[in-house]
Amino acid sequence: MLCLSTGAVCDVKECSQIQPTQIDTAELQEEILRVIDQIQSLTRENEVVADDGSEGGHSRSGSFHEGASSRSGGETSLLEGVNLNAYYSVLVNLYSVFMPLLSERFINNLPNTLVCLLSETPQCGLEAELTRTVSLELAKPLLALITFMRSETCAPLAVGSDSFARSHWRVDEVRAAEITAFQERLISVLSQVPLSGNLMSTISGLLDMVVSYFSSVMATLIQVPMDYVRIGLQFGIKVPSLNESEQCQQGDIRSLCRGMTHNVSWSFGPSILDIFLAPSLCSYPGPQCTSPEDLYSRSATPASQTVADDDQDLLFRCDRHNLAVFNETTCADIFAAPRGEASSSSLAVFCHALSQLSPAQLERVWGNTCHAIQALMSPVLTQAPHCGTEGYTPPPPVLPPPPPSPPRLARSSPNLRNLVCTYGNWSQGEMVDAGLVSFCGENDRDRFAEHVCDHPPLMMMLLSDSNNHWIWGFCGNWSSNPGMLVSIFCVYQGWMAQPDVLVPPAMVAFCWKADGNRMKEMICDNVGLFTLLFSDPENSALIPNCTHLAPYLPQEDNLDTLVAESCRYSEWYDVKLISPDIISLCIRLDNADFVAKVCANATFLSMLLQNEAYPWLAGYCTDMPQEAPTSVPPRVSSIFEWCDYETWDSRHVDPSVVGLCWQHDQSNFTKNVCCNSTLLDKLTQESDNKWLFSACGDRDAAEMISQVCRYTEWTSPIIVDMTDLAVCAELDPFNFTTRVCSNGTILQNLLANLDNTWLLKHCANVSRPEGPGDGSGGGGGLLGFKPSEQCQYASWGMAVPDAPLMALCWDYDQANFASFVCHDVGLLTTLALDVSSVWVSQLCLSYTNYSTNASGSGGESQPCVARELVKRFNWSCSADLARVCQAGAGVTASLQAVLRCWLENLGHRLQGLSALNQAASITVVMLVGLEESQLTSLRVTENIRLSVLKSIAFYLERETNFDHKRVLLQCFGKVLTSLMQTGRDVTSKGSFLIKEYFRIPLGSVRAVLSAVDITMARQILQYYGRNKNTLQLADDYVSVMVSAFLRVHLLNDISLFPDLAPLLPWASLADIKALPPLQANANIRETINANLALMSMAQRQAFGQWFSQAMAPLDMTSAAPSLIRDTGNLITYLPFQSFQHLSPAQLLDGLEVLQRNTLSPLQQNFIAQSIVGSYKNLSIQDFIMLGTLSCLAEPSDLLLYKDTEVFPVIQSLITTCAQQGQYLPSHMIVLFLNHTDLRSPASLPPSSLSELVPFLPWLGVDFLQELSPSQLLPAFPALASVSFTPTQASVILDKMPPTYTSAPGGLQVLGTLVVGLKVETVRTLAANTLLSSLPGMAQNKAELRPPQVNAIATKLWGSPDVVNWLAKVSPLLAGTPLRSVLPHTALLLANSTYTTTRPWNTQQAKALFREVMNSQPNLNQEQLLNIGTVGPGVSCPVLRRLFIARPSTSSVKRILRFLREQPTLLHTSLKNCVIEELYNFEFFAELLVEMGAEIALALPVSTIKKFPAVMMDTLRTMILQDPQPFLMLPRIKQELLVDKLVQRLGMYTGEYTEEELHSLGVMATFVVDEVFVQLRRSVFLNNMALLQGFCYSATKREQVAAMLQEPRVFGPVKTWTPVTIGQVGRFLFFLSMDTLQQISPSLLSLSHVERLFLDQSQWEASMVGLHCVRNSPPDERLDWFKKEQFVLQYLLGFLMITSAPCKPGCETLHTLAPSLWPINSLTSMPDRDFSNCLELMGQDPFLQQYQRIELLKKAKKVHGPVSSLPSTVIPQLGGLSVELSLKELASLRLAQISSISAMGTVSTWTSRQLPVLFSTVVNSTQLSPNQLDSSTLVAMGYMVCGATVTEIQTFNAVELCKAVLWLGQLRLTCSEEQLAAMVTLLSDSLAFGPISSWGQDVFIEIGVFAAGLPDMAMSSLVKEQIEGVTPLALSLIPPEKFAVVFSPSQISMFSYEQAVVVTAEQREALSDSQQRALALVLTPWEDRPLDFRGRSSGVTVGPSYLCLLLGLLIWLLSSARPLPCHATSIAPLHPG
Repeated sequence: MLCLSTGAVCDVKECSQIQPTQIDTAELQEEILRVIDQIQSLTRENEVVADDGSEGGHSRSGSFHEGASSRSGGETSLLEGVNLNAYYSVLVNLYSVFMPLLSERFINNLPNTLVCLLSETPQCGLEAELTRTVSLELAKPLLALITFMRSETCAPLAVGSDSFARSHWRVDEVRAAEITAFQERLISVLSQVPLSGNLMSTISGLLDMVVSYFSSVMATLIQVPMDYVRIGLQFGIKVPSLNESEQCQQGDIRSLCRGMTHNVSWSFGPSILDIFLAPSLCSYPGPQCTSPEDLYSRSATPASQTVADDDQDLLFRCDRHNLAVFNETTCADIFAAPRGEASSSSLAVFCHALSQLSPAQLERVWGNTCHAIQALMSPVLTQAPHCGTEGYTPPPPVLPPPPPSPPRLARSSPNLRNLVCTYGNWSQGEMVDAGLVSFCGENDRDRFAEHVCDHPPLMMMLLSDSNNHWIWGFCGNWSSNPGMLVSIFCVYQGWMAQPDVLVPPAMVAFCWKADGNRMKEMICDNVGLFTLLFSDPENSALIPNCTHLAPYLPQEDNLDTLVAESCRYSEWYDVKLISPDIISLCIRLDNADFVAKVCANATFLSMLLQNEAYPWLAGYCTDMPQEAPTSVPPRVSSIFEWCDYETWDSRHVDPSVVGLCWQHDQSNFTKNVCCNSTLLDKLTQESDNKWLFSACGDRDAAEMISQVCRYTEWTSPIIVDMTDLAVCAELDPFNFTTRVCSNGTILQNLLANLDNTWLLKHCANVSRPEGPGDGSGGGGGLLGFKPSEQCQYASWGMAVPDAPLMALCWDYDQANFASFVCHDVGLLTTLALDVSSVWVSQLCLSYTNYSTNASGSGGESQPCVARELVKRFNWSCSADLARVCQAGAGVTASLQAVLRCWLENLGHRLQGLSALNQAASITVVMLVGLEESQLTSLRVTENIRLSVLKSIAFYLERETNFDHKRVLLQCFGKVLTSLMQTGRDVTSKGSFLIKEYFRIPLGSVRAVLSAVDITMARQILQYYGRNKNTLQLADDYVSVMVSAFLRVHLLNDISLFPDLAPLLPWASLADIKALPPLQANANIRETINANLALMSMAQRQAFGQWFSQAMAPLDMTSAAPSLIRDTGNLITYLPFQSFQHLSPAQLLDGLEVLQRNTLSPLQQNFIAQSIVGSYKNLSIQDFIMLGTLSCLAEPSDLLLYKDTEVFPVIQSLITTCAQQGQYLPSHMIVLFLNHTDLRSPASLPPSSLSELVPFLPWLGVDFLQELSPSQLLPAFPALASVSFTPTQASVILDKMPPTYTSAPGGLQVLGTLVVGLKVETVRTLAANTLLSSLPGMAQNKAELRPPQVNAIATKLWGSPDVVNWLAKVSPLLAGTPLRSVLPHTALLLANSTYTTTRPWNTQQAKALFREVMNSQPNLNQEQLLNIGTVGPGVSCPVLRRLFIARPSTSSVKRILRFLREQPTLLHTSLKNCVIEELYNFEFFAELLVEMGAEIALALPVSTIKKFPAVMMDTLRTMILQDPQPFLMLPRIKQELLVDKLVQRLGMYTGEYTEEELHSLGVMATFVVDEVFVQLRRSVFLNNMALLQGFCYSATKREQVAAMLQEPRVFGPVKTWTPVTIGQVGRFLFFLSMDTLQQISPSLLSLSHVERLFLDQSQWEASMVGLHCVRNSPPDERLDWFKKEQFVLQYLLGFLMITSAPCKPGCETLHTLAPSLWPINSLTSMPDRDFSNCLELMGQDPFLQQYQRIELLKKAKKVHGPVSSLPSTVIPQLGGLSVELSLKELASLRLAQISSISAMGTVSTWTSRQLPVLFSTVVNSTQLSPNQLDSSTLVAMGYMVCGATVTEIQTFNAVELCKAVLWLGQLRLTCSEEQLAAMVTLLSDSLAFGPISSWGQDVFIEIGVFAAGLPDMAMSSLVKEQIEGVTPLALSLIPPEKFAVVFSPSQISMFSYEQAVVVTAEQREALSDSQQRALALVLTPWEDRPLDFRGRSSGVTVGPSYLCLLLGLLIWLLSSARPLPCHATSIAPLHPG
């Protein structure tokens, strides 16, 4: 304090005015020492006097207090024994020393001195010792004097209960009385001020002058003290900040106000007025309006932080150990400020002194200062003695500080709870008032739970009063041992033993909540308990769904045992032990004995009839004959026989049977009972069936009521949504009225929310039919409310009732209420202090005014002093004066209102507001600290709440630096949440904060959201749910947000999960798998099940893996059959390792759940084979439920149902599978086909043939030829949807009427049969007819063969109207010859609307673009973007010009986006051109996304490897979105690219995780072997299906094979089962042959083997498999075929020596290729099967020559000699025809295009066979070579090389031009001369014109024919032409010619794709310069693709040392770039 005052004085320059005297230093020191000794000796003398006085004891003390109390003015005993002369002498000497010290800068150094003393630093100096002595020794008598003066001014005790100081400061009664007296005197004086205008003007002017004066000096006087206080607060309040890991601790309101200094403008002036001058007076009861004594325990921080262990953060705590560091205070800013800008000299000295201290010394400074302040304030804060107080204790010394002591508890006055809640008296046997019990349960919960809930005898005694039944719900929530209560009260057998005793609904609800599972099981298993409980309508909301539980029904084999155990009539002594279900059971099953032994026993019967549950029993016994029946009682063996609803109308039905049927047959019960009003009325006449009203009501409403109206939970102080209350009041009025309106606890809890005040009126209306009370006090109306008994006004002065009781008394006893309460000023004053009853004063005022006006008295109301004063001073005021003018408002409230009005009017006159605002902020922080230490109860937090929120909102709106905002959102999120929750405006005023969380940058989302409070997290989710369409957040943002909530907040509060559920589709796989173990929570499971449909398959599987953690295999197997239904959709996505443990019974029971989800093929196989293989008596309904899964069962299992009523259903399902294209095992096809006599196809009726349609392809051509048109016509629609071979389709079409192949309508419906349409037929069709049929053909264009496409395209494009048909001909554009398009280019561009939207191939697009440039030579960017799909034809010069013209980022991105969106693949030259141009831009890195995967992957690996991690991750994402360009890369480039990507993304070391596996997608298996082997085996198992779809190199296949055999996976092969092999799938082929032989062939049937090969063939047909096979070397493909052949022959036993040849059926060869079988197996096939499969054999490319020879022999044997082969057989021969002799070839009849095409597709013809074949074609067609059209040439294919040069020269040039599109793609074996002759024809003016005019489009079109260019023409090719030459054409150029025609400069123009196909022979023929040029293209120099040619994954090619030396010499000589040689050494491949 001295430091503060000294600093202030010195800084206003007053110190300089003192003129110190000069004195010698030594003399001064001696004087100081003398003064110190004098002070110390004086202190010792006082201690002696004090000791003597204490011995005298009471006489002295008594006289002191006696004199004090008498106030007679006598002698003052405080001064007795005190030597005043000594004190005077000390003061004089001290002054004499002080004056010289001023010259020694003592005042300026005083802060440094005090810091030294407070830090307990030794040797602080003589001045410091003097300061310490003065402060320590002279402060004691000063404090004693102050205390004595307080004792002399004591006032008599008075009831100052309305005092503000008493209520909000820790002020005792005496002090409160003093303050009250002062307030009354002040009000009296003010009210007597004369109302004179001159006087008021004078006072106003005086105030203006005073305020103006003080405002001019206020800033100076306040600034420096505030600086000191601020520094102290900065040390005491640690402001949270982000650490290195971007985390921070949560701050509180103090640190928020102290720490947020960046652009935050706090305005606490109005808030301080609210704190001191307007204590909150709430007008409604609620948790925010608590009584003053409750406020003592309030704190600005959570209660948990006020525990002793956590008290270190209290601001006013002296033993602090967590002080802030020096750099976080203003002192650091002072040191950092430039010289001359420091705040004050004393402050700088103070900060400098602090900077020298260690943390421990700083803590001592804090502690000692704290103790000093406490000592100085002790006279004010300690309890003052009143006039009757005895004894006096002096205050403690100031320094040194006392030793640490435990935290001091806050003082509290005796509590009403302690007085009335005397639980020990309750157990004495007397009835305790229910209102008292309710009061204690609500206000003393902890002790109530301890003494009542944990004390069952007392609890049972209280529960005997029905008004106390709420205790069950209370104790269910608060008891420390709920299990004990369950064991005492939830005795269900006891309930059933006393069926006439009603079980209280509250007890039922308690047991349902605490023991729900067991109770539900008991209810569902026991009809008696069901009937007992739900006969009470209040329990209807708890009716469980028992349909999933199997009813316990008597079966035939245990009826006798059941009757013997249940119907023991001789033991029926106590009727209370006989439940209704036993009575019912004995009547039904033991009727004879029951009638004889019960009905005949009148005594016992009368005892039974006393039970109200059996009123029907008397009539039953009367109607039944007393003799035993002759027949055997009926045996009930199923629920259907118990629940025979059709008979219930005509007979009596026992209520137990009604309950049984409702439990176990709800669907039929609802239909037959609930919907039958007559029967329902009859049943509900019995009281035991009253529950049917609720059960048969609206089930949706009932379900909603049970979920929403949880009355038992409302007894706790929870927030109940007002809409839920409204729903319950409307839909459940009876329960709502009886359980809410009549329950004071619930009603008071609900009324805490202002939105629920309608409850008072509602409850009064529904329960008060006779209207409000009449004032007599005896009325009632609200649930038996009797004012005369409950409104005891006389006792309210002693104990104020709760708010609901007062409200009821006002509503129902208004006259008495006004009479007793409104006229009792003392009571009104007391009520006004309680915020929950302040409304009484307002109502009394209104009532009194109304009564006065009504009586006509005309008297004036009592004048209001506050209002009069405000009027007199002419003040404008915002205070509510009406509140202080009402009765009982009190003097304090009036004075506060007047003072507030005065300060508001002074506000505009004040100056220096910045200093005042700073002071206000510091004051607020200190007040929060005081309230936190429970020294005040000013409700600071609530009063500053709005100011804080308003400042924060303004700050967030204008702050642009997110780093500052982040500190606020992340480090103060919880305190802001609590501030918003303090009021009831979260959704309105609080939304500004919630919105801010959606503006966080993506990189900070996780850290910020992880730190928010759970309440704020819920509000964020709810806000997002309401406004997600408006927010439109990016998927990445939502994904991170969900991750933060799942990983952090869900662990703390699982109730957050429903709000998170809609966001689960954005959760990452890792987040899903990291969910907490909540699998057992049914609500969580249901929430996940409901949202699974919105998730991807990977997310569903991740949830399945998470769920599998709680599904142990043994638990699954032993679980109930209903496991799948109980679990729901989630169980479908279990990993197969867990899924396979489901039993067949569980699978069958849960089939409906499984089939509504997406099952993997493995799961489908498992389900089908488990169910069908385990059950041998499945019904028709079971197979219908199985559906197409039946087709996956073992054929042998299905054969068991042959000749049964089930078999037709099975056949129908097999047909459906075939129609859907599903794979069918060959044995299953046989199973279907064997049921029909197929030996005579002509005799089949059309209906039978229609059933056979899906299987006709397996029956072959011979079968189809025997069918008649009358059989085929009815089945034609089905035939058109089945895939036939061309020959089969042709046979079918030949049998159809001509209209099907010539009329437009017939062609339109051909469907898949279009493959059989003959080219000869197409030629005869008119263009219009063909055009009208194109839409139907286009749907099956994949089925069309090249000759057909060529014939159709040339036919249509020959018409001039084709430009108007683009919409219809576009599906065939890819197969349209360039020569057909060229004549129409001008017209096509004239009709650009259609032209620019069609999928042109590259050569067509280039031709069209050339025409574009002719019409628009200065093409700009906008015009380029308008050409649409012609874009792939853009030339490189044009593209370069456009890039140069507009080199901006946006312009370049537009062009890249245009190219990326093209529907066809871009040509290599265009991609290379784009890349070369993009290198010139500085913003190249920004263009990656716009490039697309196709262009980006054309970048050299040397460029890609330089990508930073962000770009590399972008490239990874692009590949995942469009994997085709990656799959088209060469294998080695794929591996190198992935290797660089993995290294850059940090995946190269450590475990290969599941997240990394999924993030790589199709690239996952292209990582290096060292990474792949680190794949976690559990990940390998769980992702088996995914991994089986990837591509593997040879080494990877070996690694996979090794993994499969590891113990953690499947173990040794010897232990594998059929299920294991099913899981392994196509990975089985990865095993070595030696390993394969360890598998027992007996494990696998033929269908299993077929499925293995089917998996492989389906993979090969997929996009990944197709490119993977193409990238595989030929030798590798051959090895793979040998592996497949070995697998088949081993597993089927062909390798056994004694095995007889197996004869496969034709249906088997469709799955297992003919080349896989031994040749003797094929040749031993029956002739019919062999003939049907001949086409399959002819198309098998892997047949060896010896196999082809034998098969051809067999074909000749079946079909006769070659010369007589029909036209349908020749196309089927395919590759077998290679083995025909030349004579046989010459005898072939190749007149039809289909036969020619079949021969033309064979590529293995010899040079001797080709001329014979060409001649055969010419002779068979009777056409000369010049008459061959394009379709015939296309059909001839490889046979075109059989024409001689002379014959070629006679070809029609135009027709050849139209055929080169197809022929140019074949690796023709034509000679150089033949190719040259064809090129001559192509260069004809009617064809493509001169070679020099050919553009890139022509070279692309002609393909391999470019190899026939003349030497001169080839050597003259320019860059654009060379880029058009296909790699295949380059590889076919003879080596000698290659070396001659291509110069080094031309070779350098090759693309990598062209250079890589250069053969070894061609390369050897090149010169050194040519080889160097080729090496430049192939060698990985900078910005060049790597040389991948000829490299494996195990070696790398690099230059030898000699080559490097030669390169260096060449560079030195020519100063050019070194040219590398070809590789001469081999080194291990380095991953990179």
